Amino acid sequence: MTAPNPFTAPVTLTGPHARLEPLSHDHREALVEAVADGELWKLWYTTVPAPERMGAEIDRRLGLRDAGSMNPFTVFDADGRVAGMTTFMNIDATNRRVEIGSTWTRVSSQRSGLNTQCKLLLLRHAFETLDCIAVEFRTNRLNTQSRRAIERLGAQLDGILRSHVIMPSGLPRDTAVYSITAAEWPTIQTHLQWLIDKPRSA
Repeated sequence: MTAPNPFTAPVTLTGPHARLEPLSHDHREALVEAVADGELWKLWYTTVPAPERMGAEIDRRLGLRDAGSMNPFTVFDADGRVAGMTTFMNIDATNRRVEIGSTWTRVSSQRSGLNTQCKLLLLRHAFETLDCIAVEFRTNRLNTQSRRAIERLGAQLDGILRSHVIMPSGLPRDTAVYSITAAEWPTIQTHLQWLIDKPRSA
């Protein structure tokens, strides 16, 4: 019998400002309601599922989980309301590397403690449970809001992959690649906890 892959094993991660649960079709209706908060699928520089595509998106993510390349989560806020999705993706278990990505958050939960709490939970699991040597973040070079959020975590820019992928619109995307290494994790963890604890953290 093949040993289970710890990188894709179902796990619930919980903190004061957020809870991450394994993605499930049981969450579909609440995710549809969440993505309508700000009509996030209309953002040209990122890829967010439209309401009518939510079931297919859940299928896609669960299929990648079964293939061993993704561990998808539904994000809940401090009040237990579904706020969005996030994942460990591009899993490289051999080299103990993952990317945190395919993340979207309803507009009314943005600029709160939610995002920082989610990243702290995911990074702690990656470095302390999965023993990762590095965790990546990737985003559109032109998505300045996402890049500011990643840089605020303490991740460092590794470089820009020019014309890296083709967006659903048919336009090429330059991808900004960031990372946090295992050696940096203790300092980053202290920094993230400080962001969470200070008044009006995000």
